[in-house]
Amino acid sequence: MRLAPISPADLRNDQKPLFDAMTEGVAAKYSDFITSRDDGALLGPWNAWLHDPELGTAFWGATQAMTKAKRIPDDARQVAILVTGAHFGAAYEIYAHGRVAQARHAMSDRTLSALVAGQRPDDLNDDQAAAHDLAAALLRGGVLPAPIYDQAIRRFGQAGTNELIYLVGHYCFVSMTLNGFAIPVPE
Repeated sequence: MRLAPISPADLRNDQKPLFDAMTEGVAAKYSDFITSRDDGALLGPWNAWLHDPELGTAFWGATQAMTKAKRIPDDARQVAILVTGAHFGAAYEIYAHGRVAQARHAMSDRTLSALVAGQRPDDLNDDQAAAHDLAAALLRGGVLPAPIYDQAIRRFGQAGTNELIYLVGHYCFVSMTLNGFAIPVPE
């Protein structure tokens, strides 16, 4: 880990508002995985963003907007996030969203293992399959092929397809944050 977690007692004045916002938001959404140390210091991408509160506030705002959108089913969102995390080998992302997928959507170990290995599981429902295919195609680079885009439009409509494309891009950024700062899975 390249950026030490910041305990609440050690926050600078410019970090406190972001810390409070992220702590509240993370606690409200994520209880399926470890997001902080015992002393309250944030882990994951949130710690990195806290080290640079000016940019971190913008990143947190984008994260909040992605969280509020909810135009596609959450199980499909989790598949797209896991495909993205696996593509970049972002350990904390795989850990966190794997736990969410299993706890909230009963994703099997077999399905999770296939996603993490970069494979397309054969037991995905239609929404999950569309999310998987779109994420995998975007991560290969180039223009999203028309059949995959059209499939997403049929499943999620224009607004949902937009969200899915933005979600993959957002989690590419989260993956870069996690990998760039060598953020590990909590012990």
